[in-house]
Amino acid sequence: MRVETCEAVLASCVVSCQHGHSQGSASSLSLASSLPPPPPLLLLISSLPPLQARPLLLQQSINVAVVFSGSSYQNEVRGRLSGENFVDMPVVVSPVTVLVNDTNPRDLLTRLCDTMATEKLHGVVFEDDVGVGDDTQVAEVAQILDFLSTQTALPIVGISGGSAVVIPFKAEGSSFLQMGASLEQQIVCMFKLMEEYDWGEFAVITSLLPGYDTFVDIVQSYTDTSYFLWNLQDVLSLEMSVGSNDARTKRMLQQVDSQVLMAYCSYEEAQYLFQQAAEVGLLGPGYIWIITSQAVGNPDSPPPASFPIGVIGVITDQWRKSLRQRVREGVAIVAQGAESFKKLYGFIPEGQGDCTKLAKHSDNNTLFRHMLNVTWERKDLSFNSQGFLTNPSMVLVALDRDRLWDK
Repeated sequence: MRVETCEAVLASCVVSCQHGHSQGSASSLSLASSLPPPPPLLLLISSLPPLQARPLLLQQSINVAVVFSGSSYQNEVRGRLSGENFVDMPVVVSPVTVLVNDTNPRDLLTRLCDTMATEKLHGVVFEDDVGVGDDTQVAEVAQILDFLSTQTALPIVGISGGSAVVIPFKAEGSSFLQMGASLEQQIVCMFKLMEEYDWGEFAVITSLLPGYDTFVDIVQSYTDTSYFLWNLQDVLSLEMSVGSNDARTKRMLQQVDSQVLMAYCSYEEAQYLFQQAAEVGLLGPGYIWIITSQAVGNPDSPPPASFPIGVIGVITDQWRKSLRQRVREGVAIVAQGAESFKKLYGFIPEGQGDCTKLAKHSDNNTLFRHMLNVTWERKDLSFNSQGFLTNPSMVLVALDRDRLWDK
């Protein structure tokens, strides 16, 4: 009896649960049917596909500052350069024209840093007329640009004037390229001239300009390994600046017996050297002076009065090119480098915009590295590790009787 009662209770519980479930389902259906339909906006949102990230816009053009430094460009450069001047470049170029009246370090650095702050630059092309005035510091411009490129990692291309006068040693991490020839390239050109005219006996006179010991080493190495019978008679290294011991300088110059003299010094030091050489009789008929590009200065302007008639200088062929050609070649170096970088990494890096922030240098992934091996319009514009042209076209110039460089 007790068992039956339990079974009956269990059966009644099952029936009760089933009945309750059916009632709950019915009540749920009636509740759902009583709710209003969802608004159209909710249906629209629920039907949208998942949101996708917007693609990142990469740099596709380059900003290049073209600097004209010197008073002579105020009339020569009219208007401002535009992208239409460089439509044939491999990447889009946005040129920034900068006119600088003075080449003193403070003004030059201020203008360049201000330009960097307003226009993030990928490179600078620098043209100047240094060498026109008697008081101009020729080598100073190149040293300023080397300093700026080292601090900011901003590639700078010196195409003419003082910016292209080679400085033998650049700072570590320098991004400064010069459309000039190295000391070794200039010395080889000197020796070819001397060999052609059979000037086998010669002397070397240098100032204490940085690189003078390298100049002497290269000369001695060349004479020791050449098949030509060279006779290096004297090597003199003198202090050549205003206020130097003139008596000592003259005494040392009087010891020189050679009539062919190779000189390594700056533009300003060459003026002092020739003044002292004139007083001891080392100028005039029978004496041949051959000087490097540092001493020549700007070949488009007459040299100082102390430079002797017939002095021979070694320079590159940049003077033969028009201003437009020089600027286009400089911009092409930056543009070709940007294209090379883009092919390898898929984008163009952001430009430099801060003079005060020290740059981090890398040998593998900088835009500057891609500017070192450039060919443009069938011209080899590649550079060596010292920042000079690998295969420059060298030219010999001589000072004629009208006191102009005979080119």
